[in-house]
Amino acid sequence: MISRDYTFKLLHCAYEVFNELGPGLLENIYEEALTKELVMNGFQVDRQVQVPVIYKGEQLCNDLRLDLLVDGKIILELKSVLDYKKLFEKQLYTYLRLMDCELGYVINFNVEHLKDGIHPVVNRFSFESK
Repeated sequence: MISRDYTFKLLHCAYEVFNELGPGLLENIYEEALTKELVMNGFQVDRQVQVPVIYKGEQLCNDLRLDLLVDGKIILELKSVLDYKKLFEKQLYTYLRLMDCELGYVINFNVEHLKDGIHPVVNRFSFESK
């Protein structure tokens, strides 16, 4: 189970990046800055993690890539878009299922207030939560 204190500390890092850089930059800039901020705050971060896709028992040649995997348990999918789509959350949910993670966030940095750009996604069927 992921604690509120843990997620508060994690999301605080996103706010730090947003307060420092503001909206309107490219996604890869936010990814690099957020990685640095998370590591400075004691998190283990993996970037551009390959997510294998299994079809009828066989791994497909094409993998997916998620933006950030924090401490091996929370997935952060970063965006910098004007037109936010619910599809981003469905994409994250797929990553959560494939990686057997319980929680993730789509964070869109191209907003006036970051609180409007944070979208939690929960995998209620993860093995960890059973």
